[in-house]
Amino acid sequence: MAEKEKSADSEGGSEKPKSKMMLIIIAIVVSLGGGGGAYFFLLAPKKDKVEHAEAEKKVTAFLDIKDMMIGLSADTAQATIGGAHMMKLHVALEIADAKELPTVQALQPRIEDIFQVYLREMRPIDLQGSAAILRLKEELLHRVNLAVQPKKVDAVLIKELLIQ
Repeated sequence: MAEKEKSADSEGGSEKPKSKMMLIIIAIVVSLGGGGGAYFFLLAPKKDKVEHAEAEKKVTAFLDIKDMMIGLSADTAQATIGGAHMMKLHVALEIADAKELPTVQALQPRIEDIFQVYLREMRPIDLQGSAAILRLKEELLHRVNLAVQPKKVDAVLIKELLIQ
């Protein structure tokens, strides 16, 4: 009978540690899953709300650059004929954050100078067609962003462009 008790104890004893180990593993998995779920549902939406609130605070602003009358470079054919061309340009700068508007506005004389120097070398043929106007906008945007670093202008909007 003593042998039966010993064998029962040894069998029962081996099952108890296995069941305890299984309970510990299940408890760890449940607590990790619960902690991860709580983090996701409680903390992640707050981050999205903060980002959304920051996005709402940013208001797009526009800065009008005064009209510019620019004498265009003459083509070789025009130089012999004597035809001079003028360009009238009125642009606005789009700035993503209205808080940056005063800084960019303070640099307006520099922006106008950069535009004047660049546009003075343009020829009438350089401004023919819609692709040429898109290239002009890209080039003006590149130059204005160099002038206002570290601030950023998002777009150059052409309000008026006349070539005579």
